[in-house]
Amino acid sequence: MHISKFAIPEIIFGRGSLNHAGQCARSLGAKKAFVVSDSGIEEAGWLQCLQNILEREGIRWVYYPGVTSNPRDFQVEQGAELYVKNGADVIIAIGGGSVLDTAKGVAILASNGGKIADYEGANRVARPLPPMLLITTTAGNGSDISQFCIITDQKRHVKMSIITRTLVPNISIIDPLILRTKPESLIIHSAIDALAHAIEAYVSRIASPLTEMHSLKAVDIILDQLPVAVVTRSIESLEQLSIASISASMAFSNASLGAEHALAHSLGGQFDMQHGVVHPILLPSVMRFNLPFNTHKMAELGRVILKRDLGSDEDTARAGIERLDTFFASFNVPLRLREIVPEQQHSTLVAICQMAVQDACNLTNPKPATWEEFLQIVEEVW
Repeated sequence: MHISKFAIPEIIFGRGSLNHAGQCARSLGAKKAFVVSDSGIEEAGWLQCLQNILEREGIRWVYYPGVTSNPRDFQVEQGAELYVKNGADVIIAIGGGSVLDTAKGVAILASNGGKIADYEGANRVARPLPPMLLITTTAGNGSDISQFCIITDQKRHVKMSIITRTLVPNISIIDPLILRTKPESLIIHSAIDALAHAIEAYVSRIASPLTEMHSLKAVDIILDQLPVAVVTRSIESLEQLSIASISASMAFSNASLGAEHALAHSLGGQFDMQHGVVHPILLPSVMRFNLPFNTHKMAELGRVILKRDLGSDEDTARAGIERLDTFFASFNVPLRLREIVPEQQHSTLVAICQMAVQDACNLTNPKPATWEEFLQIVEEVW
């Protein structure tokens, strides 16, 4: 067996775990916390809840609300300036992937300086980061667990992948009660994002036994529980989706991702679309592309998806992918790229595919895709 590493934060999980945020911050040495969030979390009341918890622990805070979907490089740089100016000592973020990635970007620049584009790629962060406490408000993005940070370069219209062990936060708080205030669309897109994390991590070229078991468990739970969560919004099903997201995040953080995420990052950077919306469109097509290059693992995924074996690996794998097509079609989500990309932008697909080749996630795909192969995939799903 080959040697592998497995990095995760301390995880505080369960209903009401948000109430432990003050104690967790105190354990990290917080005296003046730099709190990152956005308007949606403010409106739902969770930011005020967190601030009250911190104040009860005697922790002062400065709030940075400069977060948008697909966080921009300049927002991260502004946040780092504010962090240093206010003499903050711990970074606390509460929100979805955009909020958490902004907080990670701020942490990089607060201790390492420069521009966030300086750190694009893998293992380019030299100095330790400030302590980080990340509180996720979705069951899917995984930034509260992972070694990844995704920031948009405004000039190049590129979603930069920054990957380094130092981006794993000190503490992750995952409170399923927060999901009860989320709209149906966000629950669906977040869960499908986690599903894509699990599937791509499972077939990654650097997957290990430790990541593989988490990948398969996450796929199984999401397929079972997402339809239930959409219909009933029961806390039990939402809690299960949170568990699946944790497993998927631990898997992809340590095994990386693949061509589907490389293409999703390029599309998101160009068109500023929500990350989760593109996975039902791209994932089955990328899985078909990957099938010849790791048929055995694709068949293992098929067995989990179908809950049965059709005999041959190829038949099982193909049937599993077809089942995913049906699964995605059962939700109110776009299934063709033309539904989210304007027709007049079709001509930009070549440049987008050429950009996707350079994404770090493509390197760990079973077979790194060429730009021509990426173009074939996007034309297939257009």
